[in-house]
Amino acid sequence: MPSKQQFGDFEPLYTNPDTARIAILPVPYDGSSTWVKGADKGPQAILEASYNLEFYDIETDSEAFRKGIFTEPAVEGLDKPEQVAKAVCQRATGMLDKGKFPVILGGEHSVSIGAFEAMANCYDDLTVLQLDAHADLRDSYESSTHSHACVMARAKEYAPIVQVGIRSMDISEKKNMDPERIFLARDMCHHQGVEWIERVVSLLTENVYLTIDLDVFDPSVMPATGTPEPGGLEWYDMIALIRAVCSRRNLVGFDIVELCPREHLWASNFLAAKLLYKTLTYKFCL
Repeated sequence: MPSKQQFGDFEPLYTNPDTARIAILPVPYDGSSTWVKGADKGPQAILEASYNLEFYDIETDSEAFRKGIFTEPAVEGLDKPEQVAKAVCQRATGMLDKGKFPVILGGEHSVSIGAFEAMANCYDDLTVLQLDAHADLRDSYESSTHSHACVMARAKEYAPIVQVGIRSMDISEKKNMDPERIFLARDMCHHQGVEWIERVVSLLTENVYLTIDLDVFDPSVMPATGTPEPGGLEWYDMIALIRAVCSRRNLVGFDIVELCPREHLWASNFLAAKLLYKTLTYKFCL
């Protein structure tokens, strides 16, 4: 039986680091979050929950794990978000250089900054697609430009961004916001069907990096986050959007961040693991 430092209880054939198409990088960092702590426990909770997934996908009649999924040693032991960003960039770049499809597991959202840089260095015509409750557009927060509250301000320095599910922001962020490229959860809820998904996809360039803060979900679906916000997305909203992106654009990598595990809320850990695997299924099996 493989160690639970790995995603999924796959046979060694499918976890070989030399042949696996997919590489997962855990980044258990929670240094700049400002309310409920615990996102550093998120990566391990996702890995452990993954052992309870069914790896056959009914919708696509496929088994994405057959592409090979290797879990890298975690990025650990760093104190500052700037240090973490640098380390993640280096590790993600190494994964890309080896031809791997990178998945980053946070930790708080600041861990995504290094992935943005690595992707922008590797891919032309890149868009960063953010699924999140919060705009994260502050230039600086608590004396750091790499705080969790500044993630998308940093992303804009590397690529155009599209923001989906937003329902919370500080007034200082308005100057950094592009109203044509932000999809407020309130407005999405008022438009049933796929119209809003079509508009999101139309704004994306050929190559897309997806950053998923789990608080994009409504707290009734995902209560185990550090900063839950009412009025969020539900499961089928999320996977319909991700399927559309993978069908019509080139998804070059993604991250899942801000799981804050809580005792007796195992469903949240399982949802995050299922979302990771479902996204891989859409990427590799459509």
